[in-house]
Amino acid sequence: MVSSPAKSGAVLERLRAVGWRDDSEAFDHANSRALLMREYLRRAALWAQAYGAEGVWPFFDIAEHVDSSVETPAEVAAELEELMSGLAPASLKASCRAAVRWAALRDAHREPPSGLPDPYEPLLLFYERGGGWFLEEYLDLNGVMIRLGNVQSNASATPFLVSTPTTLDALDAEGEITYYAKVSDGYPRRKPRGIVRRRVEEDQTHDDAFTRNLRWEPTEYLRLYDLGHNDVDHVEITEIEAAEFIESVTKRLTGGA
Repeated sequence: MVSSPAKSGAVLERLRAVGWRDDSEAFDHANSRALLMREYLRRAALWAQAYGAEGVWPFFDIAEHVDSSVETPAEVAAELEELMSGLAPASLKASCRAAVRWAALRDAHREPPSGLPDPYEPLLLFYERGGGWFLEEYLDLNGVMIRLGNVQSNASATPFLVSTPTTLDALDAEGEITYYAKVSDGYPRRKPRGIVRRRVEEDQTHDDAFTRNLRWEPTEYLRLYDLGHNDVDHVEITEIEAAEFIESVTKRLTGGA
């Protein structure tokens, strides 16, 4: 194998390690993959607005709009095309080429405009958690379907700025999930005492709290609250708010940045 430039070669290796045809992994990570895809769509929309590329959003070559003189190194491009042989749809292949070319842009030491986030990192994490998608009326992620929306709606979406495996794994579970933040004096919604979730699957209800062991563990909190034990109150929160709490706890307890 020919030695590849650092960043574009690293992205190629990440793509090479993806289990593109492992549908079971996609189903296991359906929730986190949906959030990662929505974050990619949000970031791609911001880049499309910045460069007047709304017409080619969402799976487009952002490096082409930033600096069209930068090309993917020939040896990297050749290996990428070999890797993608047999993959579908065309938008998936286009996104892989775009992610590698973006890395080539960074290899060339051209910094992207300030204030705009790395467009392809959420997409790479998405791939690594179960491969690609099918694009029809909805975006079928193999386990969950999401509506594409448009550039404007995606650009204004709530950011999903988490990436640690612990956080992403903690979001993946079967059933209908509702998250709650435990709040009291000094512990507002944005910085709660803790979070719990209620998961309903096939008429079975499971209540869990995210603990200092960095995992969900059974809790009686919601049941006791319903019985009138309400010394600590709670409010319903979004899955993104839950993810932010998990991310902050994980970084604090593991010494992460």
